Amino acid sequence: MSRRVLNPRAFLLQCRRSYATSVDPPRAATAPKQHPQLSQIRNNVELYESNTLARNYRTHRTVPRQVAKNLWRMQELDRRMNEPRRRLKDLQKTLNASKGDKSDLVAQMKAVKQEIAKLEDEHGDLADATDTLALSLPNLTSDETPLDNEPKLRTYINYDPGNPPTYSSSADHSIIGDKLKLLNFTSASTASGWGFYYLLNEAALLEQALVQYALAVAMKHGWSVVAPPSVVYSHMAASCGFQPRDQNDEQQIWQVAQSERDAGKPTRSLAATAEIPLAAMYASRLIQEEDLPVKLVGSSRCFRAEAGARGVDTKGLYRVHEFTKVEMFAWTNCPATGSEVWEESMWTRDSRRTFNEMLDIQTEILSSLGLPCRVLEMPSSDLGASAYRKIDIEAMFPSRKNRDDGWGEVTSVSICTDYQSRRLDTRIQEANGSRRKFPHTVNGTALAVPRVLAAILENGWREQEGCVVIPEVLRGYMGGMGRIGPR
Repeated sequence: MSRRVLNPRAFLLQCRRSYATSVDPPRAATAPKQHPQLSQIRNNVELYESNTLARNYRTHRTVPRQVAKNLWRMQELDRRMNEPRRRLKDLQKTLNASKGDKSDLVAQMKAVKQEIAKLEDEHGDLADATDTLALSLPNLTSDETPLDNEPKLRTYINYDPGNPPTYSSSADHSIIGDKLKLLNFTSASTASGWGFYYLLNEAALLEQALVQYALAVAMKHGWSVVAPPSVVYSHMAASCGFQPRDQNDEQQIWQVAQSERDAGKPTRSLAATAEIPLAAMYASRLIQEEDLPVKLVGSSRCFRAEAGARGVDTKGLYRVHEFTKVEMFAWTNCPATGSEVWEESMWTRDSRRTFNEMLDIQTEILSSLGLPCRVLEMPSSDLGASAYRKIDIEAMFPSRKNRDDGWGEVTSVSICTDYQSRRLDTRIQEANGSRRKFPHTVNGTALAVPRVLAAILENGWREQEGCVVIPEVLRGYMGGMGRIGPR
């Protein structure tokens, strides 16, 4: 297979340009200043109310109207402060011109200052409460997103619904992995608990091959490679939209325990996805407009708590607590539209271009791996807080025939508009010197190793020969190995 190789010097220059910034980042412990879209919520209350229902944020339905009400009260407080501030200014002028006893003027000024301070405290408390309410709302929803709780089928990859492939009853990656000594769940359960695993022998090599192949495809399309950290400040995860809809929702993020000497310091979390540390690269920073889009791809370990019913009835590699994933993340330009009204086609023009590029990369990877897949436009109820639009690609898992007809998610790609950049204080340094715009962010899975590895084992299983056929595109990363056979 031919593969375009980037000139090393050109690649390094591309990386340096991608990471260039015109300001120094703040202390790591300093949470970015957040910028909720207050005026947009105030002027589109009904839109935001209906959006909370479409996004299954029913407990937040009253929030948009409360935000609008609070903003009106803040304006009223501003008006009430005008008169005492005028009186204070007049008293100051009188005091400056007075030659006699000034004690009475000083006492009057003190009383007026107390009156102003009380109003300012009320205004400040109300502003903080309003910001918190506004930031709890999910992103708005694309016109292309289904609202009926059902995904919309877009297309198939390596799959003909009129002539679906047949599988043997033993095409279960857990059985195959045990038979070929590729997977060990029993020892992992003893070492770490349920939801962990050992990849053995060729499976361990296959993981590295999948990572290298995914990175190579992304690099071929001009994406810069990053190795991100796996521990992040918890406020970074929350700013990216990783937060439950309500207190009864499942919490995906694992918190890192703190010792007593760390009391009062920001808490840290294990990153559920490289999306979080990649997004945080430009927290409280500027991106030069001419550098957009900035496109990064990184491989990392990911950690998901995912307690509850979703995990209990899922065996094998499909739903695990720790795994390797190759993630794409990009910042794109955004036209300088008003905060009250926008046209979707114009507002998301650049982010849609990058979104489609990510989808093409995902399709290329899964197609070349020979996996039967379907591409779905996901409904609003399935979108996380930050996503404006999301497309999932699901692969066929013969072992899951009794669940979702065998289909299981292996990649997703989302447009998050300016939801994350407003919460991370990431701005665009425009050519004319302005820095008011917030870039759009787009993220997508290039490859999630355990699920894709499981799909390769199940779809590549040849029962009569007792072996798994390795996709041709991976063989160069595995010393030319074409199949995994019995020991």
